Amino acid sequence: MALADALLELQELTERLRADCPWDREQTARSIVPHTVEEAYEVADAALADRPDKLLDELGDLLFQVYFLALLLQEQGQGDLEQVARGIHEKLVRRHPHVFAESEARTAGRVRENWERIKTSAEGREGIFHDVPATLPALGRARKVQQRAVAVGFEYPDVAGAFDDLRSELAELEKELAGRAEPAPEAPPDERIASELGDLLFAAVNVARRLNVDPELELRRASDRFVTRVERAERLAAKSGQSFADLSLAEQDRYFDQAKEENR
Repeated sequence: MALADALLELQELTERLRADCPWDREQTARSIVPHTVEEAYEVADAALADRPDKLLDELGDLLFQVYFLALLLQEQGQGDLEQVARGIHEKLVRRHPHVFAESEARTAGRVRENWERIKTSAEGREGIFHDVPATLPALGRARKVQQRAVAVGFEYPDVAGAFDDLRSELAELEKELAGRAEPAPEAPPDERIASELGDLLFAAVNVARRLNVDPELELRRASDRFVTRVERAERLAAKSGQSFADLSLAEQDRYFDQAKEENR
Protein backbone atom coordinates (compact mmCIF):
# COMPACT_ATOMS: atom_id res chain seq x y z
CA MET A 1 0.00 0.00 0.00
CA ALA A 2 3.03 2.31 0.14
CA LEU A 3 2.51 3.23 -3.52
CA ALA A 4 -1.18 3.96 -3.01
CA ASP A 5 -0.38 6.13 0.03
CA ALA A 6 2.27 8.10 -1.86
CA LEU A 7 -0.05 8.74 -4.81
CA LEU A 8 -2.91 9.80 -2.53
CA GLU A 9 -0.62 12.17 -0.63
CA LEU A 10 0.45 13.77 -3.91
CA GLN A 11 -3.20 14.24 -4.88
CA GLU A 12 -3.90 15.91 -1.53
CA LEU A 13 -0.86 18.15 -1.95
CA THR A 14 -1.95 19.15 -5.45
CA GLU A 15 -5.39 20.11 -4.14
CA ARG A 16 -3.82 22.10 -1.29
CA LEU A 17 -1.56 24.03 -3.64
CA ARG A 18 -4.46 24.77 -5.98
CA ALA A 19 -6.47 26.13 -3.08
CA ASP A 20 -3.83 28.02 -1.11
CA CYS A 21 -1.04 29.08 -3.50
CA PRO A 22 -1.78 32.34 -5.41
CA TRP A 23 0.27 31.20 -8.43
CA ASP A 24 -1.35 27.77 -8.63
CA ARG A 25 -4.84 29.28 -8.27
CA GLU A 26 -4.33 31.37 -11.39
CA GLN A 27 -3.19 28.55 -13.67
CA THR A 28 -5.23 27.13 -16.55
CA ALA A 29 -4.52 24.21 -18.85
CA ARG A 30 -3.21 26.67 -21.44
CA SER A 31 -0.81 28.32 -19.01
CA ILE A 32 0.45 25.11 -17.41
CA VAL A 33 1.04 23.04 -20.57
CA PRO A 34 4.28 24.85 -21.55
CA HIS A 35 5.65 23.72 -18.17
CA THR A 36 4.43 20.18 -18.90
CA VAL A 37 6.29 20.14 -22.21
CA GLU A 38 9.43 21.49 -20.53
CA GLU A 39 9.26 18.78 -17.86
CA ALA A 40 8.88 16.10 -20.55
CA TYR A 41 12.06 17.32 -22.23
CA GLU A 42 13.90 17.30 -18.90
CA VAL A 43 12.82 13.67 -18.44
CA ALA A 44 14.20 12.91 -21.91
CA ASP A 45 17.49 14.66 -21.11
CA ALA A 46 17.90 12.65 -17.90
CA ALA A 47 17.18 9.37 -19.67
CA LEU A 48 19.57 10.11 -22.53
CA ALA A 49 22.29 11.12 -20.07
CA ASP A 50 21.82 7.77 -18.28
CA ARG A 51 21.29 9.58 -14.97
CA PRO A 52 18.92 7.44 -12.86
CA ASP A 53 19.05 9.92 -9.98
CA LYS A 54 18.12 12.80 -12.27
CA LEU A 55 15.46 10.71 -14.03
CA LEU A 56 13.85 9.89 -10.68
CA ASP A 57 13.63 13.58 -9.84
CA GLU A 58 12.38 14.70 -13.26
CA LEU A 59 9.72 11.97 -13.37
CA GLY A 60 8.33 13.43 -10.15
CA ASP A 61 8.06 16.87 -11.77
CA LEU A 62 6.26 15.36 -14.76
CA LEU A 63 3.95 13.31 -12.54
CA PHE A 64 2.90 16.48 -10.71
CA GLN A 65 1.96 18.00 -14.07
CA VAL A 66 -0.37 15.06 -14.70
CA TYR A 67 -1.97 15.48 -11.29
CA PHE A 68 -2.41 19.21 -11.75
CA LEU A 69 -3.96 18.99 -15.21
CA ALA A 70 -6.29 16.22 -14.02
CA LEU A 71 -7.38 18.47 -11.13
CA LEU A 72 -8.23 21.23 -13.61
CA LEU A 73 -10.44 18.74 -15.48
CA GLN A 74 -12.09 17.79 -12.20
CA GLU A 75 -12.89 21.44 -11.44
CA GLN A 76 -14.61 21.70 -14.83
CA GLY A 77 -16.57 18.50 -14.26
CA GLN A 78 -14.83 16.95 -17.28
CA GLY A 79 -13.04 14.08 -15.53
CA ASP A 80 -10.57 13.40 -12.76
CA LEU A 81 -7.36 11.52 -12.01
CA GLU A 82 -9.23 8.24 -11.51
CA GLN A 83 -10.73 8.52 -14.98
CA VAL A 84 -7.31 9.34 -16.41
CA ALA A 85 -5.83 6.22 -14.82
CA ARG A 86 -8.71 3.94 -15.78
CA GLY A 87 -8.77 5.35 -19.30
CA ILE A 88 -5.11 4.62 -19.97
CA HIS A 89 -5.46 1.19 -18.34
CA GLU A 90 -8.30 0.27 -20.67
CA LYS A 91 -6.47 1.68 -23.69
CA LEU A 92 -3.29 -0.28 -22.98
CA VAL A 93 -5.22 -3.52 -22.53
CA ARG A 94 -7.13 -2.87 -25.77
CA ARG A 95 -3.94 -2.12 -27.70
CA HIS A 96 -2.11 -5.21 -26.45
CA PRO A 97 -4.31 -8.10 -27.61
CA HIS A 98 -1.13 -10.17 -28.00
CA VAL A 99 -0.77 -9.94 -24.22
CA PHE A 100 -4.37 -9.95 -23.00
CA ALA A 101 -6.25 -11.78 -25.81
CA GLU A 102 -5.72 -14.31 -28.58
CA SER A 103 -3.88 -12.07 -31.05
CA GLU A 104 -0.24 -12.85 -31.85
CA ALA A 105 2.66 -10.42 -32.31
CA ARG A 106 6.18 -11.74 -32.01
CA THR A 107 8.01 -8.57 -33.12
CA ALA A 108 7.89 -4.88 -32.18
CA GLY A 109 6.98 -4.07 -35.79
CA ARG A 110 3.98 -6.36 -35.64
CA VAL A 111 2.88 -4.74 -32.38
CA ARG A 112 2.96 -1.29 -34.02
CA GLU A 113 0.91 -2.58 -36.96
CA ASN A 114 -1.69 -3.90 -34.51
CA TRP A 115 -1.77 -0.56 -32.71
CA GLU A 116 -2.55 1.34 -35.90
CA ARG A 117 -5.24 -1.17 -36.89
CA ILE A 118 -6.87 -0.96 -33.45
CA LYS A 119 -6.83 2.84 -33.50
CA THR A 120 -8.85 2.91 -36.72
CA SER A 121 -11.10 -0.14 -36.25
CA ALA A 122 -11.75 -0.27 -32.49
CA GLU A 123 -11.27 3.38 -31.54
CA GLY A 124 -12.99 4.91 -34.55
CA ARG A 125 -10.20 7.26 -35.55
CA GLU A 126 -10.67 8.53 -39.08
CA GLY A 127 -8.21 9.51 -41.78
CA ILE A 128 -4.62 8.47 -42.37
CA PHE A 129 -3.18 11.26 -40.24
CA HIS A 130 -5.56 11.02 -37.29
CA ASP A 131 -4.52 12.58 -33.98
CA VAL A 132 -1.13 13.98 -35.00
CA PRO A 133 -0.66 16.92 -32.61
CA ALA A 134 0.06 20.21 -34.37
CA THR A 135 2.12 21.25 -31.34
CA LEU A 136 4.71 18.48 -31.76
CA PRO A 137 8.26 19.70 -32.50
CA ALA A 138 8.72 19.73 -36.27
CA LEU A 139 11.06 16.72 -36.45
CA GLY A 140 8.81 14.67 -34.18
CA ARG A 141 5.74 15.63 -36.18
CA ALA A 142 7.44 14.64 -39.44
CA ARG A 143 8.28 11.25 -37.96
CA LYS A 144 4.70 10.82 -36.72
CA VAL A 145 3.06 11.58 -40.08
CA GLN A 146 5.49 9.19 -41.77
CA GLN A 147 4.48 6.46 -39.32
CA ARG A 148 0.84 7.11 -40.16
CA ALA A 149 1.61 6.76 -43.88
CA VAL A 150 3.43 3.49 -43.23
CA ALA A 151 0.27 2.12 -41.58
CA VAL A 152 -1.48 2.21 -44.98
CA GLY A 153 1.50 0.79 -46.86
CA PHE A 154 2.84 4.09 -48.26
CA GLU A 155 6.52 3.37 -47.59
CA TYR A 156 9.79 2.61 -49.37
CA PRO A 157 10.49 -1.12 -49.30
CA ASP A 158 13.85 -0.61 -47.56
CA VAL A 159 16.19 2.04 -46.16
CA ALA A 160 17.99 2.19 -49.52
CA GLY A 161 14.86 3.74 -51.02
CA ALA A 162 14.78 6.33 -48.25
CA PHE A 163 18.46 7.15 -48.90
CA ASP A 164 17.78 7.55 -52.63
CA ASP A 165 15.01 10.00 -51.82
CA LEU A 166 17.35 11.92 -49.48
CA ARG A 167 19.97 12.20 -52.23
CA SER A 168 17.29 13.29 -54.70
CA GLU A 169 16.08 16.04 -52.38
CA LEU A 170 19.65 17.23 -51.80
CA ALA A 171 20.21 17.37 -55.57
CA GLU A 172 17.02 19.42 -56.02
CA LEU A 173 18.16 21.89 -53.37
CA GLU A 174 21.61 22.21 -54.95
CA LYS A 175 19.98 22.77 -58.36
CA GLU A 176 17.78 25.51 -56.93
CA LEU A 177 20.84 27.16 -55.33
CA ALA A 178 22.95 27.04 -58.50
CA GLY A 179 23.94 30.52 -59.62
CA ARG A 180 22.28 32.25 -56.68
CA ALA A 181 24.11 34.53 -54.29
CA GLU A 182 23.97 33.74 -50.58
CA PRO A 183 21.24 35.89 -48.98
CA ALA A 184 22.16 38.74 -46.70
CA PRO A 185 21.86 38.11 -42.95
CA GLU A 186 18.29 38.47 -41.65
CA ALA A 187 16.88 38.72 -45.18
CA PRO A 188 13.71 36.68 -45.73
CA PRO A 189 14.45 33.31 -47.37
CA ASP A 190 13.56 32.53 -50.93
CA GLU A 191 10.33 30.53 -50.81
CA ARG A 192 11.44 27.89 -53.32
CA ILE A 193 14.76 27.32 -51.55
CA ALA A 194 12.99 27.13 -48.19
CA SER A 195 10.57 24.59 -49.63
CA GLU A 196 13.36 22.43 -51.05
CA LEU A 197 15.22 22.56 -47.74
CA GLY A 198 12.04 21.49 -45.95
CA ASP A 199 11.74 18.51 -48.29
CA LEU A 200 15.38 17.61 -47.57
CA LEU A 201 14.80 17.70 -43.81
CA PHE A 202 11.65 15.58 -44.19
CA ALA A 203 13.62 13.01 -46.21
CA ALA A 204 16.35 12.98 -43.55
CA VAL A 205 13.73 12.25 -40.90
CA ASN A 206 12.51 9.35 -43.03
CA VAL A 207 16.00 7.84 -43.10
CA ALA A 208 16.29 8.31 -39.33
CA ARG A 209 12.93 6.62 -38.80
CA ARG A 210 13.95 3.62 -40.91
CA LEU A 211 17.09 3.30 -38.74
CA ASN A 212 15.02 3.45 -35.52
CA VAL A 213 16.58 6.80 -34.62
CA ASP A 214 14.50 9.56 -33.04
CA PRO A 215 15.53 12.63 -35.09
CA GLU A 216 14.41 15.11 -32.42
CA LEU A 217 16.51 13.54 -29.68
CA GLU A 218 19.53 12.92 -31.89
CA LEU A 219 19.56 16.48 -33.21
CA ARG A 220 19.46 17.71 -29.62
CA ARG A 221 22.39 15.42 -28.79
CA ALA A 222 24.29 16.63 -31.86
CA SER A 223 23.73 20.22 -30.74
CA ASP A 224 25.00 19.33 -27.27
CA ARG A 225 28.12 17.72 -28.77
CA PHE A 226 28.76 20.81 -30.88
CA VAL A 227 28.47 23.09 -27.84
CA THR A 228 30.79 20.87 -25.81
CA ARG A 229 33.42 20.76 -28.56
CA VAL A 230 33.36 24.50 -29.31
CA GLU A 231 33.64 25.33 -25.62
CA ARG A 232 36.55 22.91 -25.30
CA ALA A 233 38.19 24.42 -28.39
CA GLU A 234 37.84 27.84 -26.80
CA ARG A 235 39.57 26.62 -23.63
CA LEU A 236 42.36 24.99 -25.64
CA ALA A 237 42.95 28.26 -27.47
CA ALA A 238 42.96 30.18 -24.19
CA LYS A 239 45.51 27.74 -22.76
CA SER A 240 47.77 28.71 -25.68
CA GLY A 241 47.21 32.39 -24.93
CA GLN A 242 44.83 32.95 -27.83
CA SER A 243 41.28 34.23 -28.10
CA PHE A 244 39.15 31.73 -30.04
CA ALA A 245 36.98 34.51 -31.47
CA ASP A 246 40.02 36.30 -32.93
CA LEU A 247 41.46 33.25 -34.70
CA SER A 248 41.11 32.49 -38.39
CA LEU A 249 38.65 29.80 -39.40
CA ALA A 250 41.52 27.41 -40.15
CA GLU A 251 42.94 27.93 -36.65
CA GLN A 252 39.53 27.56 -35.05
CA ASP A 253 39.03 24.32 -36.98
CA ARG A 254 42.35 23.01 -35.69
CA TYR A 255 41.29 23.51 -32.08
CA PHE A 256 37.81 22.17 -32.84
CA ASP A 257 39.27 18.98 -34.36
CA GLN A 258 41.48 18.58 -31.27
CA ALA A 259 38.44 18.92 -29.03
CA LYS A 260 36.56 16.44 -31.20
CA GLU A 261 39.33 13.87 -30.84
CA GLU A 262 39.39 14.34 -27.06
CA ASN A 263 35.62 13.87 -26.96
CA ARG A 264 35.91 10.54 -28.77
